[in-house]
Amino acid sequence: MRQVIVSNIMSLDGYYEGPGRNVMVLNMDEAFDAYNLERIRAAGTVLLGRTSFEGFSSYWPGIADAPADPGNRALTADNRELSRIYNPLPKAVVSDTYTVPVDNPWHQVTSVIGRADVANWLSAEREHGEGDILIFGSRTTWNGLLAQGLVDEIHLMIGPSALGNGTPIFETPVDLVLLDARRFDGSDNVLLRYAAQR
Repeated sequence: MRQVIVSNIMSLDGYYEGPGRNVMVLNMDEAFDAYNLERIRAAGTVLLGRTSFEGFSSYWPGIADAPADPGNRALTADNRELSRIYNPLPKAVVSDTYTVPVDNPWHQVTSVIGRADVANWLSAEREHGEGDILIFGSRTTWNGLLAQGLVDEIHLMIGPSALGNGTPIFETPVDLVLLDARRFDGSDNVLLRYAAQR
């Protein structure tokens, strides 16, 4: 059976994004990039909320074949590989109102699922295909799924900075079971991998 895996970065004091919804205050370093690549390699489907889908689909498609720019850390070998894998992967967007524009680079590989239909979609999706059902970003979506017992694991990359304010990563109290803790050479980030209690 396929697993539903949430993979997010957060601040040391538990924020998903900083004040003004600024995600750039999080420590998205080379270790973060390498772990995202690890997760996308293991994925068979990507499930996203509308806001994350719009942001990712405007950013990732062009990374694979962007002109060389040695000063642009976004164009590393890891990120180019992630883009190449990410682009053709089947994607689903959770929304009651969204339609994927025909000029969106991911239009052909993306379906839209109403919020009331996500549980049934996940139940069916778990039973066929291969690879994880991966959720990047999409805080509102995965918190809703977590509350319904539909998330298997949460992978949190924790940066070394406390922001003091912002959007909390969790919407409600939750108990998790620690599966693994991991450090990365040359990085102050730490990865904590949890199982969600179901």
